[in-house]
Amino acid sequence: MDTITFWGLAALAVASLLVGFSKTAVSGANTVSLAVFAAVLPARESTGVLLPLLIVGDVLAVLTYRRHAHWATLWRLFPAVAVGVVAGTVFMLWADDAAVRRSIGGILLFMAAVTMWRRRAGADAAPNVGSGTGAGRAKAGSYGVLGGFTTMVANAGGPVMSLYLLSAGFRKLGFLGTSAWFFLIVNVSKVPFSVGLGLIDRHSLLLDATLALLVIPGAFLGKLCVDRINQRLFERLVLAATVLGGLQLLLR
Repeated sequence: MDTITFWGLAALAVASLLVGFSKTAVSGANTVSLAVFAAVLPARESTGVLLPLLIVGDVLAVLTYRRHAHWATLWRLFPAVAVGVVAGTVFMLWADDAAVRRSIGGILLFMAAVTMWRRRAGADAAPNVGSGTGAGRAKAGSYGVLGGFTTMVANAGGPVMSLYLLSAGFRKLGFLGTSAWFFLIVNVSKVPFSVGLGLIDRHSLLLDATLALLVIPGAFLGKLCVDRINQRLFERLVLAATVLGGLQLLLR
């Protein structure tokens, strides 16, 4: 942490603003944040630094959209997510920095590819999946496991859950409320695993104490902009930045 340059710290500051913004406006912006953190810091340790900042953003998002959560969807996802988190923890037990960096890069590119495929297939307009059907439960299970694994390894569960919630037909407020509660609960549950893996320690928390102050204005900015954003243009910019970030981590 002592070797972070001024420009590296500036990049982390902007990424922290995006953490807050993504929690109250466009969740896709978070992929840019995790790419920046993994590029400035050692990739493995960056996940531990980013997690408390995400929790700060989650708290702010829940305070803003707490009344719009769909709890039946959340309870359907949690068991599968737990399986994914455990699998991600096992992976992190043996993965070194290079393996984590490549994994984050690969996950980012995979998420970008899935997002582009979803747009081309018109998944945004998909009807609500039958939550009580076998197909609905299987879909929740597969997305849940993948979301749990990606959030544990790279704090990158946002795109996975976004795809699931959008394909299930959630509108803006329902999407934001359900997503806010989901990630607050999941990210808090990840803290003991991250501490046990040595990803969160007093050094990372000291850096978090500074960067957390920037998550708050980012969240308020997102709340102000959520109804004014040109969604398509912003998503394209986020998608491009995600691809560049993923390639940078893979080729680094």
